[in-house]
Amino acid sequence: MRTGLLAATMLAAPLTAAQAQLFPPPAYSPTAGVYIGAGAGINYMLDSKDNGIRIQHENPGYVGVLSVGYGFGNGLRLEVEGSARSNDGRRVRGTGFTGNLEGETRTYAAMFNVLYELPIAIPFARPYIGGGVGYAIQSTDINGNTGPGNRGPGRFRIDDDSGNFAYQGIAGLAFPIEAVPGLAITAEYRFFGTLAQDQRATFAGRGIQYDYQNLNHSVLAGLRYTFGQRAVAQVAPTPPPAATARTYLVFFDWNRADLTDRARQIIGEAAAAAPRLQATRIEVAGHADRSGTPAYNQGLSQRRANIVAAELVSRGVARDQISISAFGETRPLVPTADGVREPQNRRVEIVLR
Repeated sequence: MRTGLLAATMLAAPLTAAQAQLFPPPAYSPTAGVYIGAGAGINYMLDSKDNGIRIQHENPGYVGVLSVGYGFGNGLRLEVEGSARSNDGRRVRGTGFTGNLEGETRTYAAMFNVLYELPIAIPFARPYIGGGVGYAIQSTDINGNTGPGNRGPGRFRIDDDSGNFAYQGIAGLAFPIEAVPGLAITAEYRFFGTLAQDQRATFAGRGIQYDYQNLNHSVLAGLRYTFGQRAVAQVAPTPPPAATARTYLVFFDWNRADLTDRARQIIGEAAAAAPRLQATRIEVAGHADRSGTPAYNQGLSQRRANIVAAELVSRGVARDQISISAFGETRPLVPTADGVREPQNRRVEIVLR
């Protein structure tokens, strides 16, 4: 069974190499590892109303966010975020009165977000969606006179802080900066809201309870940086080996670089064949599937190549005869979408020349 698989993969190598050239993998993979982010933009706060009183806000205001998160390499991200929003009070309206306002409403929130990077092909960008829950504190300090010419029934004032459960929905695009691995520019839309906030107000010298939801539309631009990323060199495809060369394939379990009994047997066959074929050079090339990040797969393929070379040396092959290389996920035997676990791509090729 394994002999048939070995022969099939050797015959398929030239075809799959050509397919990889025609359909190269996307340059941007899902976020993997710890990241930080920051963004700023404009905030549109909806009118608030209660007890027959409506407060209109000056739009747009501003919004800023800071976040720390972790990407699992499969599109899923979890993060904690702090945000601040501010909009000036503009006008108050009620039954039989109206007035201009001064001051602002500020909202501070701590949120826990769950996001997913969509596997959709968009040039230069990776779309993502998500949502979050948390707690928000609203600080309101606005006042103004009401009635004709902003005079009349009395002065309207809110000077109070209150907090409640907060929620948000997020849709965005990330644009990776290839010159700086791990860095991406982000563009986002957010809808942010809270449950009803209870705040104390005074109107014409009379205290009233002002109870309303804090609802906002926000548009932000920002930066996100993922730690531990590095550029993966694009390796030019090499011509197929000459007819006199002999290739042996050593397969690995997912995310492993240790040798199975079958792998040791194949390496032993290659070591025994080298003197018979009068091989002067032995090429050992490590590969990985696309289930991890390009940077991680590059390191994994290097570890696989190193352990195969060490096994060849232990079986009598001179170390100076062996050349070691690692190609990560760039040369699959079986082309797959990003994130797919493919057993035939988790391999080391031993070529006797």
